Amino acid sequence: MLNWESVLSTAKNGNPPAPRRVEMSEAEWEAKLTPEQFYVTRKHGTERPFSSDMCGLFAPGIYQCVCCDTRLFDAQEKFDSGTGWPSFTAPLEENAVAYTMDITLGMTRVEVTCNVCDAHLGHVFPDGPPPTRLRYCINAIAMEKES
Repeated sequence: MLNWESVLSTAKNGNPPAPRRVEMSEAEWEAKLTPEQFYVTRKHGTERPFSSDMCGLFAPGIYQCVCCDTRLFDAQEKFDSGTGWPSFTAPLEENAVAYTMDITLGMTRVEVTCNVCDAHLGHVFPDGPPPTRLRYCINAIAMEKES
């Protein structure tokens, strides 16, 4: 079962193979995305907390990467973390996301990216609810609800 130890191990030892790859030049990404989406997903930015209504939306559905449409999270795994960003307990598939140790800003965190296109999604923390006890803290602007 997915847990903090398995996340750390994957971040340190390598991610599972991606189901496919989507690669574009920086100029192609910039043309495809809004300036805000580009900043967050391609430049590893962070949106302001509580800046999206997505935090309070809990209707059934699948959230996908805004860059490449990879299915990332199921709304059934979503919970209100009170942090100001949509939060999930687990990705839809184990190989949907990739993990990287992030030592920026004077702290150690685990960055979560789309395993297909390398879009920055957010970070994962070991303070979520059961059963995984994980909190995938994801930028709303990096995702869209599958239609």
